[in-house]
Amino acid sequence: MALEEKINADIKSAMLAKESAKLEALRAVKSAILLLKTSPEGYTDETELKALQKMVKQRKETADVYKGQSRNDLAEVELSQAAIIEAYLPQQMSEEEVRAEIQKVITTVGASSPADMGKVMGVATKQLAGKADGKLISTIVKELLSK
Repeated sequence: MALEEKINADIKSAMLAKESAKLEALRAVKSAILLLKTSPEGYTDETELKALQKMVKQRKETADVYKGQSRNDLAEVELSQAAIIEAYLPQQMSEEEVRAEIQKVITTVGASSPADMGKVMGVATKQLAGKADGKLISTIVKELLSK
């Protein structure tokens, strides 16, 4: 089942179950899909994945801002929506798996110092797109190249 069909079915079930928080998150996903269909880059699996990742990232960043302002009630809403949207993303790799992949990339590229970070990040972000968070990739690359 395509993502759009799955989202539509889940919206219906959330409406019937009166799950307002889930419904709000799913409607945001549906809106993003509709925007992608009319955008110049078009609606592909890759653009769909990027849009969902962006939505999760935005909600987590917003939750951090709310926490900084001692608004935990609003932060919880954002984090719950992020969790709902994450359910539609592919399974993320663990930190150990990401570390192993990045180590392979460093060996392949021949990187030896922090000055080579750009080369490693370019290859690593392409290989791990959709499988790992960019911030995690960057942190691990910095750590491994600093040794």
